[in-house]
Amino acid sequence: MLRPKIPTMPTPTGVITPPAVVEPTTVIPSTATPPPAPAAPGVSRPVAQLTPGTVLALVGGGTAVVLIVGAVLVSLLLAVAITGLSVAVVAVVLRSLLASETRRR
Repeated sequence: MLRPKIPTMPTPTGVITPPAVVEPTTVIPSTATPPPAPAAPGVSRPVAQLTPGTVLALVGGGTAVVLIVGAVLVSLLLAVAITGLSVAVVAVVLRSLLASETRRR
């Protein structure tokens, strides 16, 4: 069968060797550093021009989206409220039927 090879931990010897000390050397200045490469010009994108017509279209579209989303949310809330009300009515009717059934016996 295949067995995984578990690496063994190195055993500490108790001897700590300090890192090697590097003697400072004199630095000879280079003759010239190369000039930095010129940055590539960014891709020019056309600027969106907002005319009064486009502003009106954006405002109208935004208003339509807000109204539609609001109508959907209100209708969902109304559906939940109607469902809760109908469950409450059914519970009251069942309670009444069960109570009247126990009184007759």
